[in-house]
Amino acid sequence: SELHEPFCDLVETLTERFAAAGLGLRGDRKKSLFRINRDVRFSNDKRPYNRHLSAILSPDGTKMEQGVFYVHIGLERCFSGVAWWQPSPELLLAMRNAIAARPEKYRALVAALKKNGLEFETEDRMKRTPRGFEHVTDSDLAEAIRNRHFYVQHAIDPAGIHSPALVDELVDFTLRAKPLLDWGRAIQGKAQ
Repeated sequence: SELHEPFCDLVETLTERFAAAGLGLRGDRKKSLFRINRDVRFSNDKRPYNRHLSAILSPDGTKMEQGVFYVHIGLERCFSGVAWWQPSPELLLAMRNAIAARPEKYRALVAALKKNGLEFETEDRMKRTPRGFEHVTDSDLAEAIRNRHFYVQHAIDPAGIHSPALVDELVDFTLRAKPLLDWGRAIQGKAQ
């Protein structure tokens, strides 16, 4: 409770700031947060399910939409991310097709992110190129096509989580990651 309310305030403040910046991301105190506890009524293990607070701000304000901002404040680590995380098979195929068909746009995205001090994370990348994309031989494009997710991360200093400057830091990070949101939205057909 003593952590939950300030975290809810952070989500609401970020929603206001993201709207002012034209990022098209919003959240709410109830729908955006992940639960800390599981149902422990009949369990001998009463420990919390999660040892962190986390929330997603998305275009529709729910956790089900793609092209999101994620914030994670925990005992082990604190970070935020902008992601197309676990896109539907149709959207992932469309993203891969876009990389293969318009490599210059994908490379421009990578360059824009790099200019902003960001780069794609490679966690959970496929070992081999998916079927149907064997013709893509450029190593940078082949690696991109093997991605299951497209996301960038920003480490948050745990000492600064109580600082009002945290909101500015997260808004700045999200603005730097906006090319990723725009790229995915254009593919998804929801360009803003």
